[in-house]
Amino acid sequence: MICHHNLKPNSETFRSMISLNVKIKDFDSAYSLLDDLKEMNLMPTASMYNAIMAGYFRKKDVQGALMVLKEMEQANVKPDSQTFSYLIHNCSNEEDIIKYYEQLKSAGGQITKYVFMALINAYTTCGEFEKARQVVLDAEIPVKSRSEVKSALVSALASHGRTSDAIIVYEEIKEAGCNLEPRAVIALIEHLNSEGELNRLIQLLEEVHDPDYWMDGCCRLILHCVRFKQLSSATDLLKQLKDKFKDDEMAMEYHFSEIFCQIATTDPPDVQIGLDLLQFIKDELGLPPSRKCLDFLLGACVNARDLKRAHLIWKEYENAGLPYNVLSYLWMYKAFLASGNRKSASKLLSKMPKDDPHVRFVIQACKQTYTIPSLQKERGFEKDRDTLLLHKERR
Repeated sequence: MICHHNLKPNSETFRSMISLNVKIKDFDSAYSLLDDLKEMNLMPTASMYNAIMAGYFRKKDVQGALMVLKEMEQANVKPDSQTFSYLIHNCSNEEDIIKYYEQLKSAGGQITKYVFMALINAYTTCGEFEKARQVVLDAEIPVKSRSEVKSALVSALASHGRTSDAIIVYEEIKEAGCNLEPRAVIALIEHLNSEGELNRLIQLLEEVHDPDYWMDGCCRLILHCVRFKQLSSATDLLKQLKDKFKDDEMAMEYHFSEIFCQIATTDPPDVQIGLDLLQFIKDELGLPPSRKCLDFLLGACVNARDLKRAHLIWKEYENAGLPYNVLSYLWMYKAFLASGNRKSASKLLSKMPKDDPHVRFVIQACKQTYTIPSLQKERGFEKDRDTLLLHKERR
């Protein structure tokens, strides 16, 4: 289109188009754009190749990324700091880390904060945790970037199971009067998953001021409360979530669904805490339950073989003004079968739409699972997964 209108794109336009093609995983078109540069008398830049290299690393294609480095050399394009940041970040051994870092320095490249963060991530990936800690002591780190680099260390340590070390670095940051980056706070909340950490997790959440990160952290914390059956703390957090995001109904529904999905997939599922949260959302927050939340709760009843509570949830669809659909019928059908009530299961089956071949497949799988006792335990989870997959297809 650009050529059709006799427009001449500049280098930044090409970089943006290359990046866009890489994001949709169309690497052939990205390389074609590099060829088009010659026709327009433009020189390729490191940032163009970096966009392609980053795409290969995102899809875990290390050989493809290293091929980009060779192509840069053939095109006489000098790798920049960003190039080496990508290479270092994705190293799987210490020798390669040192090799690329030395190449960067030999080439006179700038040692940016991204290079330091790449070193931290690479060393932690290789299990060299002490060397990762040493990176933050480098005097070349710009003063304004030190907190961000230390936050990267907290994230990397937490993500690799070194939560105690991550907490020590976090406390050092606080003692220095600095703030932890929101991404690092989320990493701590995600990986501090033992029962006695609730107070610390709440304190961490209070330090997050970015609304998107706060919502993410709050929902992770609610899931933590659900996992350890801390209902009071979960309801307090739900109230905070509603107060802060009452105008964003889609976000609220999405995160509530994630909470009930967690309940459904916990082994064994605690259906009662799910019902308690549902009641709180209705009575205290004044919000109607979504279909997804009720579907997940019914799924929890199936896994728990809890027909009594399944009946309670079944009534909630009607109370919320939600007509029964094929997914709700499937979950209730499975609840009957899982509890051994085949008569009620057959009665419900007669009301269920069966036009969709996926639905017929799940019905047949349910019959096989719950009518052959020796296979129930072995195959039950697999068939519940089939229903969940059908749920996702229809969302």
